[in-house]
Amino acid sequence: MSVSALPQLTELPPLSLYIHIPWCVRKCPYCDFNSHTSDNIPEQEYVDALLADLDNELAFVNSRPLTSIFFGGGTPSLFNGGSIARILRGVEQRITFSPDIEITLEANPGTVEQDKFSAYFQSGVNRLSIGVQSFSQQQLTALGRIHNSDESIKAAHTAKKAGFTNFNIDLMHGLPNQNVAAATADLEQALALGATHLSWYQLTIEPNTAFYSAPPLLPEENLLADIQQAGELILKQNGLIQYEVSAYSLTGKAARHNLNYWQFGDYLGIGAGAHGKVSSLTEQSISRRWKTRAPKDYLDRDKKFLAGNKTITAQELPLDFFMNALRLNEGVAQSLFQRRTGLALDAVAPLLAELVDQQLLTKTGANIHTTELGRRFLNSVLEKF
Repeated sequence: MSVSALPQLTELPPLSLYIHIPWCVRKCPYCDFNSHTSDNIPEQEYVDALLADLDNELAFVNSRPLTSIFFGGGTPSLFNGGSIARILRGVEQRITFSPDIEITLEANPGTVEQDKFSAYFQSGVNRLSIGVQSFSQQQLTALGRIHNSDESIKAAHTAKKAGFTNFNIDLMHGLPNQNVAAATADLEQALALGATHLSWYQLTIEPNTAFYSAPPLLPEENLLADIQQAGELILKQNGLIQYEVSAYSLTGKAARHNLNYWQFGDYLGIGAGAHGKVSSLTEQSISRRWKTRAPKDYLDRDKKFLAGNKTITAQELPLDFFMNALRLNEGVAQSLFQRRTGLALDAVAPLLAELVDQQLLTKTGANIHTTELGRRFLNSVLEKF
């Protein structure tokens, strides 16, 4: 779509921090994330690099407190509690924490990782995201996971025993040869364990993965639809609200870090391959920044952490905003478009009206969001921008 006006930002959005830990014990065949296997992780050297990387990002803080921190990977739970504590102390020495900051760490259910849960809690981590994917041993084997189903169950109990009252369980559906009963059994097990949040998403085959080279037999579309419908009903009956395409939570337990993404907030990204988004009132710009991907290059002090920086043009801003905002079932306030992009809503008003007429978008009070039809064809909606 054509946008002629230049952004006129009048405020900065909330600020989060993403920290990437790039190592795994083994690369999963479906994974296209920036992760690397290693028998010898340079843990302390990497912590040093993370804090030096953060020092280069401080100019974008502009006195804003951090509302959330997210340790992603890779497998952050390969790092010991002392390293996570050192990172968090270093961050807090540089940037103020909001009083109710949410600090999430992705963890694998393996026994070695579980032994560290108490140390993570003591370090200041107050939310875990446990990468279960399935409670079926057959599916775990097919997915190349290194933990077993018993460890998955024990991990949730260990998290609660360590003090975590808020934790997410990651689950996949549409797995090889999976039927409705098997998919919903995974959900019921996660609910029985007391998860306050579920990330429940369909397995997709991505380029540059082992599954792309040798794809498994996945359920057909009609069965996928049946799985989705049955799963959503179970989650709703158990009090979990779908607030985003693949995210379900108890009331008040939505992932604040992810909400900041979907609401087009700012976030700093540190670590190998980490991405960030930052707004500038002085430059009247919104930029995306990304760091060098290979851990060995990231750790090379003769090389720069920053691999690229791109200013989002006025033409690109509507798509960039709505690509995030329309993932939320409740959408966002129409006024947020101008506050986050600096563009007047008039720039997109005719297109929004057209999508409402086509019953792909709707307005509820001051919010604009997709209809059920629009959610089903979200990519087609976004192509309009």
